Amino acid sequence: MDGEGSRLDRPKPRRRSPLPAWDPEAFGKASERIARFLGTGRFIAWMTGFVVLWVAWNTLAPDRLRFDPFPFILLTLMLSLQASYSAPLILLSQYRQADRDRVNLERDRKQNERSIADTEFLTREIAALRAGLGEVATRDWIRSEFEDLIRELDEGRATPARSEERDR
Repeated sequence: MDGEGSRLDRPKPRRRSPLPAWDPEAFGKASERIARFLGTGRFIAWMTGFVVLWVAWNTLAPDRLRFDPFPFILLTLMLSLQASYSAPLILLSQYRQADRDRVNLERDRKQNERSIADTEFLTREIAALRAGLGEVATRDWIRSEFEDLIRELDEGRATPARSEERDR
C-alpha cells in the first residue's frame, strides 16, 4: 500500500506522451521562413515555371508518358493542397509579427514614459536653477555696485576737500 505512486512527499512522475514533442518556437520560425518565401517574386517565378512545365509535359508528351491529362486534376489537387498549407502558415506568421509588434510597442511606450519623466525632471531643475540665479550676484551686477561705491567714495573725498578750501 505504501508504493511509489501513493507517496505524498514526492511529485508524481511525468507520464510520457505518445505524441512527439515539438518546439512551438522552432515551428513558428520555420513557418515564418516559408511564409516569407511564399511572398517573393522568386516563388511566383518558380511556381509559374512548374505549372507551365506540368501543362506542357501533359499536353505535348506522348500519350504513354502523360500522367495528368487535361483537365489536369492532379495539378489542381496539388495547387489546392499548396494553398491550404500556405494560408495557415501566412496567418501564423502574421500572428507572430503582431505579437512582436505588440512587444515593441509596449517597450517604446515605456521608453517614451521614461523620456517624458526625464524631460519633466530636467525642466523642474532648470526652473530651480533660473530661480536660484535670480538671487545670485552676477559679475555685471557686482561691477556696477563697485562702480557706484567708487563713485560715492570719490564724491565723498571731493566734498571734504572743497569744504577745507572754503575754510581757508
